[in-house]
Amino acid sequence: MGVFNKRNAVLGWTVWQVGKRFAKKKARAAVPGRSGASRKPNKGAIATGLAGLGGALWFWRKRKSDDTDTTL
Repeated sequence: MGVFNKRNAVLGWTVWQVGKRFAKKKARAAVPGRSGASRKPNKGAIATGLAGLGGALWFWRKRKSDDTDTTL
């Protein structure tokens, strides 16, 4: 695999921690959240949530009906 020592382990751990922090920050910025100082979610967040819920229900219903049809 490679040479493992304490220096490389510490360096890898540090890079991992910084990368996780950067990824979390970027993910929070990309997700539609609450607008301004108000505690009310914005319309984009509501639409995204409803679309996701509708898609999940549609998939579950379609999958359930496919499982009962077992004709050979």
